[in-house]
Amino acid sequence: MPSGQFDKGESRKKNYMLPFRCKRWGECVLIALFADIHANRPAFEACLAAARAQGAASIVLLGDYVGYGGDPEWSVATVMDLVAQGAAAVRGNHDNAVGNPREQLNLEAQIAMEWTRNKLGTAERQFLAALPLTLSAGDYLYVHSEASNPSAWTYVRDVDDAIRSMKATSAHVTFCGHIHRPALYSISVTGKITAFTPSTNGPVPLLQGRRWLAVLGSVGQPRDGNPAAAYALFDTQTNILTYCRVPYDIDQAAGQIRKNGLPASLAERLYVGR
Repeated sequence: MPSGQFDKGESRKKNYMLPFRCKRWGECVLIALFADIHANRPAFEACLAAARAQGAASIVLLGDYVGYGGDPEWSVATVMDLVAQGAAAVRGNHDNAVGNPREQLNLEAQIAMEWTRNKLGTAERQFLAALPLTLSAGDYLYVHSEASNPSAWTYVRDVDDAIRSMKATSAHVTFCGHIHRPALYSISVTGKITAFTPSTNGPVPLLQGRRWLAVLGSVGQPRDGNPAAAYALFDTQTNILTYCRVPYDIDQAAGQIRKNGLPASLAERLYVGR
């Protein structure tokens, strides 16, 4: 095989996946949550390794495994392997766009998507198309965009967007991504709203008596001014959520984008987290 070419069996040899085996992902205590991977292999590898070291017992993947980045085959194969080992995954808008050319994307994203479609095989396409838009486990709801209309791919930009999502579900906690910027919202039984940007590595107890919307940052293309890859850990026993960041080899990720002839701006933005 030529140097640098992806072997579809390669991800199955990675030891970082094995600790995440869990008979039922909805019953695990410490869940690692990843959103918006966007075909960024070094970022996702760094997040998986960090979550493993922190004792995560299971994985929930919140969509957008492809788009923008230069390693879509590896990304989808890795997600497929993780799901086969017990992880849960929902579909994002870029995943949906693989099989739906009517999905609206900006120009740079569209260029990357056309290239991505040509890189993925039938098995990868079918896997992405079959992913659900939402998943529920107990008092927790997982979705890529937000709960009121998951297929509309609406961003949670502010309190009004958050309220609409929280009122659409009875879940104690809704986890989403899509906007690539971490945020945390809650609403009390009397309708009082809280909204803030969570600090990195600061445990946040998601108290009963409130409903919560936890918006994750992005693994593969952060947009909050911090270029470090983002993920989160949620302890289902204590209801403590921790937003995490991990540095990764941006040069490698950017180089893969450039090597494949994708828009240079997709590589450059990784260095500034925008």
